[in-house]
Amino acid sequence: MTPTGRAPRILVTGGAGFIGSHTVVSLVEAGFEPVIVDNFSNSQQSALDGLRAILNRDVTCYSVDCNDRAAMTEIFEKEELRGVIHFAAYKAVGESVQQPLKYYRNNLDSLLLLLELMPAYGVQNLVFSSSCTVYGQPEQLPVTEETPRLPAQSPYGNTKAISEDIIRDTVQAQVPIRALALRYFNPVGAHPSAQIGELPLGVPANLVPFITQTAAGIRQSLTVYGSDYNTPDGTCIRDYIHVMDLAEAHVQALKKLNEAENEASYDVINIGTGRGETVLTIINTFEQETGVKLNYTMGPRRAGDVEQVYADVTKARRELGWTARRTLAESLRDAWRWQEKLSLS
Repeated sequence: MTPTGRAPRILVTGGAGFIGSHTVVSLVEAGFEPVIVDNFSNSQQSALDGLRAILNRDVTCYSVDCNDRAAMTEIFEKEELRGVIHFAAYKAVGESVQQPLKYYRNNLDSLLLLLELMPAYGVQNLVFSSSCTVYGQPEQLPVTEETPRLPAQSPYGNTKAISEDIIRDTVQAQVPIRALALRYFNPVGAHPSAQIGELPLGVPANLVPFITQTAAGIRQSLTVYGSDYNTPDGTCIRDYIHVMDLAEAHVQALKKLNEAENEASYDVINIGTGRGETVLTIINTFEQETGVKLNYTMGPRRAGDVEQVYADVTKARRELGWTARRTLAESLRDAWRWQEKLSLS
């Protein structure tokens, strides 16, 4: 609690999105008061209904673009914020290749504005949504936070690397900001209530929603890109983490920043399970857990895909006291339950 007895108010940009909405739930459960900012360009208002059903109350939400300086300034003036979790960003890899300036403008400008407003209003703590894309195809696995960053495969990935550098340089200039960049691996699943989950607009860019939409008959078939990789079954390997585990990692990161005594600090932490799973393992596990057979075909490799990447999560355990608790089977069951609810609505 704050000295006034109020729950600490935390700005959650992109808080109606997939990871953001689940983090809002975890924040409330941990005694924080989330304040959502979302322009709904890549999310839907229905997420707020889902949050209401889970939390039995409304959450403050501003329908505002994070690049709108006047609107964001007004929110900082009004809300007496104690921290920021910054999710809001364009994230479609393919689109970023076609429209790089759109991605650089949006993803970088929104961060710059936050870094200007935070010290102006005495807000020190920042949790930044980064990505394992900064590692590219690493030479050694699993990747640690010391694994060298490689050139990004897309403008989207590059905005994450540049954003990390911007935060680091800002902190090194002794701006009073304490920041943690969480490098996510592959978030999957949904809240077990099936009230919120991944809600891609148009054709899904991620594997699991494509699987669930194929299982539901929304997509005719699923293409597995590449069957000749140097992996146990020839398909790509990724580190799939349940979105609620990821949400809880943000709460632990915020708590760590709250406990810090230094004025300015910056660090990066991998958030994954520490295990790599092939695409075919995901498909087979989904079929086993749901009893639904998937119509899928094997296709050629897709340009830009990394063969395999998964996390070393030692630092997350040590620094945050956090570890992923939910299984792959649980993640896929929750994702399917969410898809079934969508199909009925």
